Amino acid sequence: MATASYVETQSRPGAFWGLLVLGGLFMLAALGAFLYFEHSGHVVTGMDNQIVWGMPHVFAVFLIVAASGVLNVASIGSVFGKPVYKARAPLSGLLALAMMAGGLAVLAADLGRPDRLIVAMTHFNFKSIFALNMMFYSGFFVIVSAYLVTMMDRSLNGYSKILGFLAFFWRLALTTATGSIFGFLIARTAYGSALMAPMFIIYSFAYGLAAFLIVQGSMYAWNGLQLDERILARMKNLLAVFVGASLYFTAVMHLTSLYFAKQVAYERFLLLDGGIYTMAFWLGQVVIGGIVPLVLIFTGRSQMRVIAASVLVVLGGLAQMYVTIVGGQAFPLEIFPGYAVSSTFQDGIVNAYAPTLGEFALGFGGIALAFLITVVAVRVLRFLPQDDFAALKAAED
Repeated sequence: MATASYVETQSRPGAFWGLLVLGGLFMLAALGAFLYFEHSGHVVTGMDNQIVWGMPHVFAVFLIVAASGVLNVASIGSVFGKPVYKARAPLSGLLALAMMAGGLAVLAADLGRPDRLIVAMTHFNFKSIFALNMMFYSGFFVIVSAYLVTMMDRSLNGYSKILGFLAFFWRLALTTATGSIFGFLIARTAYGSALMAPMFIIYSFAYGLAAFLIVQGSMYAWNGLQLDERILARMKNLLAVFVGASLYFTAVMHLTSLYFAKQVAYERFLLLDGGIYTMAFWLGQVVIGGIVPLVLIFTGRSQMRVIAASVLVVLGGLAQMYVTIVGGQAFPLEIFPGYAVSSTFQDGIVNAYAPTLGEFALGFGGIALAFLITVVAVRVLRFLPQDDFAALKAAED
């Protein structure tokens, strides 16, 4: 029994072209930043030989992690057989591909020599977590694209469940590998923890569902539709579970680090003395990205409150990535444990980092690419679900 039908977004040529122009402006800014960095070198950015991953990586890793998490909506429908989520599986798959493309585009543009990607694609070091991630990213595009085709072509619906299971396990492996990039870097005091992989998985669930709710709410508003309160209640409660679990894993991560004497200095730096990083952690990640969204979710049922909570979760996610990626590099390397180190290379002191406008342009360019892919796709193909509530109730009974 069909529980939903799908339509294209309503015909509003002026608004559609306006959205394309808006996204295109951000893409042009990103292209200009890329050409400037490629010509002048990374010396014109805020990055240096101490902080080699800057603001573009914050946006890129966030988009990649959220791309994995947004596919959770489709997985709940296909793997766990929930009709409400299954109706939203095509949109979930589209967003997963769009956000992954945006994140990888930022990474490629920030390399300085994107043509060197050919070497990474043809020469694999299987001991490198980065090489493994290249395989996971490529496989993600193939599997999710095939999954999307089976969902939208009725003649191939029989293969949808199989590919849904494969996509479910593949994205878990992908996020595990992404978290392991930091978990395997034992030289950095902030990293080198087995908790990084599961923590990134639960982060992906929260960020991905928040992104999905923002896009779904925008699409319904665009078409003058109202999402059924029962569906909204289920999805907002699930978002609350993921946000709460993210806060829990964050607490466990830092309490575990405080147990080890060698980690105390870093924990003090991050939680008390880190300046912008301490503020980004407490105000950005914990309050804006965690506590306030939970308050909004549990004190009201309107769609606007849920979207507001989702926006805050996304902002908190960017703060979390900034703290993890940049803050983790800012804390000095402990090359000689138990000794104070000082040299002309400023060893032993907190590394300064001030992102440039071009770095932000690259990051927002990745978001703009995902935005443009989504806007065009929902315009020309049927991704907007219209729920048949009688069929949904019968399917659940």
